[in-house]
Amino acid sequence: MELHIRQVIFLLLVVRSLTDDLPRKHMDDFIKAVETIELENPGLRPLDVVRGLRKAAGVESPHIQLRLGFLSHTKLYIKPELIGFLTGVIKHRVTEQGVEEGVLLTTDGTTVALTPLLLGLEAGLQSTSPGRVHGLFHLTLIDNLVRSFLHYSQNGPPTSSRLGPGGCWDSVANPQVFTLSGVASLATDSLVTGGMDGVILGKHVAEPEKHPLTLSSLLKQYYNHQLDEGGLDAAPGLISRFCRTNFRKMVKVSVLRKQLTKYLNTFQKLEKYSKKQRQELKKKMEMLNEGLMEFVHNYMDCPAIIPRCMWEAQPYKGTPTMLNLPLPFLYIHHTYEPSQPCLTFQQCSRDMRAMQRFHQHDRGWDDIGYSFVAGSDGYLYEGRGWLWQGAHTKGHNSKGYGVSFIGNYTSSIPAKRAMDLVKHQLAKCATDGERLTPDFILHGHRQVVSTLCPGDAFYHEIQSWEHFAEVKKNPK
Repeated sequence: MELHIRQVIFLLLVVRSLTDDLPRKHMDDFIKAVETIELENPGLRPLDVVRGLRKAAGVESPHIQLRLGFLSHTKLYIKPELIGFLTGVIKHRVTEQGVEEGVLLTTDGTTVALTPLLLGLEAGLQSTSPGRVHGLFHLTLIDNLVRSFLHYSQNGPPTSSRLGPGGCWDSVANPQVFTLSGVASLATDSLVTGGMDGVILGKHVAEPEKHPLTLSSLLKQYYNHQLDEGGLDAAPGLISRFCRTNFRKMVKVSVLRKQLTKYLNTFQKLEKYSKKQRQELKKKMEMLNEGLMEFVHNYMDCPAIIPRCMWEAQPYKGTPTMLNLPLPFLYIHHTYEPSQPCLTFQQCSRDMRAMQRFHQHDRGWDDIGYSFVAGSDGYLYEGRGWLWQGAHTKGHNSKGYGVSFIGNYTSSIPAKRAMDLVKHQLAKCATDGERLTPDFILHGHRQVVSTLCPGDAFYHEIQSWEHFAEVKKNPK
């Protein structure tokens, strides 16, 4: 028995060693690979590099050919040992086990599909008319959305989804396997995020004066920007953590609807639809519009929320209590401890874990108390989430969501961009999604519990927010 256990331990150590030697499925590792390729191919334009990467990964289809032309021989030399890595991180697919391939974890904690990102960059880099990129939306988003909506109309739940889901990495430090958290659609969260990034960067590089010197430098600027002492509000606009904000500013719903309708004609031709099939598709236009509205709600109105698995939360203790939605209140908190705003995914994740330990071990609660937590890195973090009752506002936990901002805001207020995530995006997401009532009331923690939370400065600030109200006195 002892020998058997030793053998098992030895095999586990060997597997762990082999896994550790593999390149991570991380944007940083992809950028390093691109840098290596650029050094070995001096003088090649970023467009040549993008097309060479797509060629190496075997990403080609009639739809792509229609928009970008045939992918003939490229001048790019890539070491044979890099080909397997590039194929694995670029070519997208979902396995029968629910593992999503062709995706990368980024420094800011989100997961991105590379194919729509690279297609958007290629379209932008080869554009001949500044400000107008041929086929940009179709290559990055619309093709996946249309296919997903049609697939859903034919199959429906529980065997298919219209959009999403997200998922979890096997390891945040050494990401290798990304497993979806539910039934896969043909437009997963990673494909949508990669598509939105592809639209943003494709439009950016379409301007001749904004052509990057190298592909790797552009990806570094976008995905790896480090916040300085100016924090979130001093950050440049073109960085990945502002993906949803930039996409929302850049794209109107009417434009997306027009692009979707326009693409249907092309789609029918590419798929060789019969006359009967085209007539049936016309009847499904209402269904396609419903899908588009779901997309707008999920990815344009709602903020990006880092799920529990990504900040490495411990399991809930006991049995959670489900909330009775929609709720009439939203309670605003500050954490006080940690007292400093967190500026990176790594810092915010550590703070989340520290708070959960304090709440579970010191306070004796089942989980971290807050429904959601706002970092100063541009993201919200999932606590108890939308469905489960929290432990944030004693006596009122069943009546509302508790949202806390990491930091001590006694004499200062959070970054404006961090506040906007809650003040505008989370609030709209919750009301439109029927999680908060349209006339919900916003209170500071101190209004209903004897506490200084959310700090004097921050409490003064939220008094100007829409939905803020004084506590109604019960008549004697």
